[in-house]
Amino acid sequence: MKPVTIDFKQFKVLSFDCYGTLIDWEKGIVDALSPWLLKHDKDLESHDILKLYGRLERSAEDQTPFINYRSVLRQVMRGFSEEFNVDLKYEDIDTLCSSLKSWPVFPDTISALQQLGSLYQLSIISNIDSDLFMDTAATLQSKFTWVISADMVGSYKPSRQHFEKLFEMTGLPLERHLHIAQSLYHDIQVANDLEMSCVWVNRSGATSTPIIDTHPDLEVPDLKTLAELMVGQRGSQ
Repeated sequence: MKPVTIDFKQFKVLSFDCYGTLIDWEKGIVDALSPWLLKHDKDLESHDILKLYGRLERSAEDQTPFINYRSVLRQVMRGFSEEFNVDLKYEDIDTLCSSLKSWPVFPDTISALQQLGSLYQLSIISNIDSDLFMDTAATLQSKFTWVISADMVGSYKPSRQHFEKLFEMTGLPLERHLHIAQSLYHDIQVANDLEMSCVWVNRSGATSTPIIDTHPDLEVPDLKTLAELMVGQRGSQ
């Protein structure tokens, strides 16, 4: 890992992407879709499931007018059905929506959030519906002062609306915010465009989102490493 040049003491608010950064959404997606696919004699590798999921999700999120994330997930299910020419029964349309509450938390998430929450105000910036996030929020065991959801701003990252809404709600200048995320496509490129400080959590996997050229201020392999760096630097002040 490259030497840390970022000054963590300048920040007041940490914003996190949720699914992919705090929550292992790829495992959640595969665990939800694999049994349904096998029921229709379709045995796919995890990589292939995630690649198709990513394509279908982006297509649904890009359409206008805006549709909420529950509708996006239903469109993804329809897309899988059409891709493999299998019937999508009424009781299966919410396979992904129903599974979301059981998508697992990464092992380092809760401890990292609790450590960082003692030093900063925490926020969520996520492509999710507010009601769907409520189930996830309970598993994270942390207080988030602000939660910016897709249905709140009527758009999906990588648009800027989530970030602009956060700045409006905190009332703090840009340099007081640090964004922390796994997705280069959804998050880091937007932070770069806004000239917002950001950390890329380069977790293994991440096969459902495009890899693009971005310039995070810091790259870490996980949240445990980031929390240790931030707490250590703050403790030395």
